Amino acid sequence: MFKNARLFRLDTPFGLDAAELEERLAERRFRPCGPVETATLGWAAPLGEETAALVHAVSGCFLICARKQERLLPSAAVAEMLDERIAEVEAGEARDVGRAERRRLREQLINEMLPRAFTRSRRTQLYIDTESRWLIVDAASEKQAEEVVSLLRETLESLPAKLPAPAKAPADIMTAWLLEGTAPDDFVSGDACELRDADDKASVVRCSGQDLSSDEILNHIRAGKHAVKLALEWDERLSFTLADDLSLKRLRVGDALLEELDDSELEPAMRLDAEFAILALQMRQLIARLDAVFGLISNEG
Repeated sequence: MFKNARLFRLDTPFGLDAAELEERLAERRFRPCGPVETATLGWAAPLGEETAALVHAVSGCFLICARKQERLLPSAAVAEMLDERIAEVEAGEARDVGRAERRRLREQLINEMLPRAFTRSRRTQLYIDTESRWLIVDAASEKQAEEVVSLLRETLESLPAKLPAPAKAPADIMTAWLLEGTAPDDFVSGDACELRDADDKASVVRCSGQDLSSDEILNHIRAGKHAVKLALEWDERLSFTLADDLSLKRLRVGDALLEELDDSELEPAMRLDAEFAILALQMRQLIARLDAVFGLISNEG
């Protein structure tokens, strides 16, 4: 159910139970955009709109969901309408439109166009592991994750959540795994990686569907490139692409763990509940392994 995982360490124990968290989130429940609003952001039911609960608790983990709705108003369309409006004013009044008036006309146009603009919604799931004190966000980008964490921080009024600052550089360790074959037995390299030159950020090699032990790949590393992303399988339980900021993409639970779910006829909400229980347990153990390998010290900056 999570395709990505961005990790945030909680410096202190999470002090709310599920009922208290539900009450806090309800104060910022999602609502659609108003006629002249460009975007709204709030909390939605994590198991789908047919359910009402904003918190789903499983094994010490609280699953929640942020929903953002935006009105789609392409800048090119605004610029075209603005040019037409300015041309009308200049032709009708035989004068030039100044910068301040141009700005005012643009704001007026946006207010006129917004109520007719289409809307787009995006849901971002996240969960708080109260036992291991980690916040995991299903976000493909750092910006998306930070936006949701900021919403949670505002909702709770306090949230000491920080990105991990590993004691050992992940790029150095992943590079050694490829070059020297020193990966732990429970981490198996996949067939994809991204190699980047430490001195020239524009020098990037992206590989997919390749044998990462081949001379072609190793020669890039010998020439000075570091592995900043590496496809991995952990203990036949989770597969993912690990980045040097310790974010996970293309996250997938192993088939063996999901076999029982595939053979059962569960209601959609019950299946999501079972999938989340499996994911949360495996992620808790994976993060413990990443901590052992990289030293996930929370960033004091």
